[in-house]
Amino acid sequence: MNRKRPLICDIFKVQKRRPGAEKFGVKSDEGLTDVRASLEYLMTLFPRKLFNDKLPQIVLKHQLYSIHHDKTLVDKEVNKLRDNGELLMFQLGFDAEAFGLVFTPDYKAKVLSGEEGRDTRGTVDKFLEKVLSPCTDLSFSKDQMIRDFLFTDSEITQLVKAGVLTVRDAGSWWLSIPNSGRFTKYFIQGRKGVLSMVKKSRYGEALQAELEGRRTTSQVKFHIKYHIHDLVGAELVESIPTTSGTLLRYVDS
Repeated sequence: MNRKRPLICDIFKVQKRRPGAEKFGVKSDEGLTDVRASLEYLMTLFPRKLFNDKLPQIVLKHQLYSIHHDKTLVDKEVNKLRDNGELLMFQLGFDAEAFGLVFTPDYKAKVLSGEEGRDTRGTVDKFLEKVLSPCTDLSFSKDQMIRDFLFTDSEITQLVKAGVLTVRDAGSWWLSIPNSGRFTKYFIQGRKGVLSMVKKSRYGEALQAELEGRRTTSQVKFHIKYHIHDLVGAELVESIPTTSGTLLRYVDS
């Protein structure tokens, strides 16, 4: 019997095989090429216009688990993309194990666009060149920033002001996405809204195709498929193949 899962916490669990991954346009569990293809597909669901195209396209790592059942493979291939400098990973702040993934060129382009005309531009340029080439760290200590990357206290303050770093604790900072607070707010609202739609359906279950066709409330600002990948990957709903299509079942207890 499954235990009850909270909305935000405990989202990383080993996944059962998720049938029907091929319908998303990628083949599951066949290595780097397909994990990258899955990332690119999920990126297309990100609501760029909602944020006036000022945010890079963000995918949550566990959304990949809704397509690929092999969590170890996903983690391995994500790490390869990070090691190659193609992908950045961020701790999003609302949960200790909620990790956002962003393609590096997209991140750099959006950061630089936001820095036009600002007095922090030079320091941010230095950060993008010295630290993100490539970056596999989620956070940085003061000693690391000063000794390894040769930033001054004043420059670190500028990086926090620019939003590329955010305070983790005294003397350390998370790598961060500028202006991502609204993304987090809308994501959590939408997760709750779509999960409630499944929970309130008859027997706490709904066909995925039928759910995708429903009108959503103002609480759900993202494409509903974006939230379905989140709910399945986080095991907040079960994905069950049936003769009528994929059935999403609310996980209660």
